[in-house]
Amino acid sequence: MRWVEVQAPIDALGVASDESGICRVQFGGVPEGRPVSPPDELLERAADELTRYFAGEAVDFTVPLSVQGGSSFERAVWWQLYTIPYAEMRTYGQIAAAVGEPDAARAVGTACNRNPIPVIIPCHRVVGAGGKLVGFGGGLWRKKHLLELEARVRIEREFGLF
Repeated sequence: MRWVEVQAPIDALGVASDESGICRVQFGGVPEGRPVSPPDELLERAADELTRYFAGEAVDFTVPLSVQGGSSFERAVWWQLYTIPYAEMRTYGQIAAAVGEPDAARAVGTACNRNPIPVIIPCHRVVGAGGKLVGFGGGLWRKKHLLELEARVRIEREFGLF
């Protein structure tokens, strides 16, 4: 794996790639003991997309992903997360139903917590029943920041403010 660090308003992000695509996003920067690599084209593109996302410019990530590990259930959940449109939210129950396990809302929460590529695979867009802000492996303050960013950008775009 090759690692780069991307500065973001929610703290530094460590971003890793393998031969197939982006395989990790780590809150708090590059994990200790992992060397930062000179960025290749893929890592530069990922860093650029993340920087533009946090600046409110990008709404869709286009970098190729290399999703590794996880059970078949977790991978199905991660795919459902990836399909949630920018600035929209789903409940854990809705994701559970979408993967064919309507009683597995708690397991969806666990899968979200194990998401290897947060922000790009937007687990922050999953909320509790009734829109309640619950659970996020990166801390609720980060989830709140990401949801507020997307809501602000969506409003600005829909009303032609920018």
